[in-house]
Amino acid sequence: MQYQLDNLDRRILAALQRGGRLQNLELARLVGLSPSARLRWVRLLEEGGYIDRYVALLNEAKVGRGFTVFVRVWLRGQDEDTTNHFINSIKSFPEVLECHLMAGDCDFLLRVAVADLDAYRQFQMQHLNRIAGVQNTKTEIPMQRIKQTTQLPL
Repeated sequence: MQYQLDNLDRRILAALQRGGRLQNLELARLVGLSPSARLRWVRLLEEGGYIDRYVALLNEAKVGRGFTVFVRVWLRGQDEDTTNHFINSIKSFPEVLECHLMAGDCDFLLRVAVADLDAYRQFQMQHLNRIAGVQNTKTEIPMQRIKQTTQLPL
């Protein structure tokens, strides 16, 4: 039987999603627990796998990765060897922030972060187009980011 999150669990997780660097005392105050109880509660959420990891979200432009593109990828075949080769190749490229196996028109959808259009073209020519089994790619360039969040609704 899987553990069901209660109201306190949700308040703790929501607060941590908004600011993962919250000090123990501040988080305890926000959720109405003593600091020692808050530590135990968060540890249980970590051990239960509800908290995957703590990360810092970087300013993409400041670190030279302010140009995001989405790439739809079609493979020549969808056999296990071709698919696994593509997946393993993509995992080696730090420019690829996300890779999704798709149901629908394309086989994979990538989110790629690079410095600019020239850097993307280099990535496409030197890496993406050289992966054995790639039949076609279509690049989508967003004009404006309307919403981006890492906070899951609880």
